[in-house]
Amino acid sequence: MNDEQLAKCLAELGNITRLRIFKLLIKAGKKGLPVGAIQKSLDIPASTLSHHLSKLLSQNLIHKNRAGTIQNCIANYDILDTVVDELKEKCCSGV
Repeated sequence: MNDEQLAKCLAELGNITRLRIFKLLIKAGKKGLPVGAIQKSLDIPASTLSHHLSKLLSQNLIHKNRAGTIQNCIANYDILDTVVDELKEKCCSGV
């Protein structure tokens, strides 16, 4: 991951609503959560949630799977690990 990609990921997570969504999906584990459950848990209007999910999807921070009429969102743990590793490598080398 280059610095531009890292900055974009961090920028998306710098929004409090997107950070809450991402944290909720991390807690949900590899099964993820249906969009409706995210909306209910965080009390976010559907159109607002859609906007924030789109931003997280754009940086590959989450994945969406569809099972019938249910859209399930899953945190991308590989990207999370990469972001954390990049920060450690670039900011904390020698610590």
